[in-house]
Amino acid sequence: MTTMPPIVSIDDLARYPDAVLADVRWYLDGHSGRDVYESGHLPGAVFVDLERDLAAHGLAPEAGRHPFPEPEDFATAMGSLGIGDDSTVIAYDDTGGMTAGRLAVMLRMIGRNAAVLDGGIQLWHGELMTGSGAIAEHLIFTPCEWPVDRFADADQVAALAISADGLVLDARAHQRFTGQATIIDPRPGHIPGAVSAPWSATLDPSTAKFADAAELRQHFNNLGVSDSSSVVTYCGSGVSACMNILAMEQAGLPPARLYVASFSGWSGDPRRDVELGTGR
Repeated sequence: MTTMPPIVSIDDLARYPDAVLADVRWYLDGHSGRDVYESGHLPGAVFVDLERDLAAHGLAPEAGRHPFPEPEDFATAMGSLGIGDDSTVIAYDDTGGMTAGRLAVMLRMIGRNAAVLDGGIQLWHGELMTGSGAIAEHLIFTPCEWPVDRFADADQVAALAISADGLVLDARAHQRFTGQATIIDPRPGHIPGAVSAPWSATLDPSTAKFADAAELRQHFNNLGVSDSSSVVTYCGSGVSACMNILAMEQAGLPPARLYVASFSGWSGDPRRDVELGTGR
């Protein structure tokens, strides 16, 4: 079981001197996270490719853009990055945890010590390293099945979103939720019955760090978490929704399940209805 909090500060890094620093920068507009990493990264950090290391490919559209990889494939990727069974991982990016959170949640789901670096690379005041980084020592990472109780499928989400005591949170920007903006998803709008809960709302806008636990708890309870027996979160492709999962854990709230296919999978399935507007 994981023994570290889901979010750690720059000052906390000294408490984890042997941690693997994982640079998980990735951008929806397609520009290269690897290039950004090579232009400057935290000393000793390894680059984690979200598309290659944290997602499967070649599945049906309803699986979404970033389905979880098979356990064996994830284990191979982690081992090749120098992440082993006993490793502690601190993931960072330059977007407040929006992509780093995916790695932290994946590892925490299977009981590994992993966290997001609060505030990301922007709060690092030391010298950055450039170049492709050192070749990591390959370590043994034992494959572990993804825990089914941490996920919800499309049918479960559909039922929960319209139930009296369930809650489905949409972590995308509000304009994507309402359908005013369609950036990449096949159709505009949101899952019928879902509630808009942008991942960016978990951050303090003045610092780009996570809000404190009390503020996060109030934020989620205002969305209906305290009145719900089950909570699921989704986004465009199961990446930024991980911010809501981490923030709820930081707030001391029961864990939310993840709908991995998210709206890319939902809207890519012609059998699924979508809803426009502000929702409930």
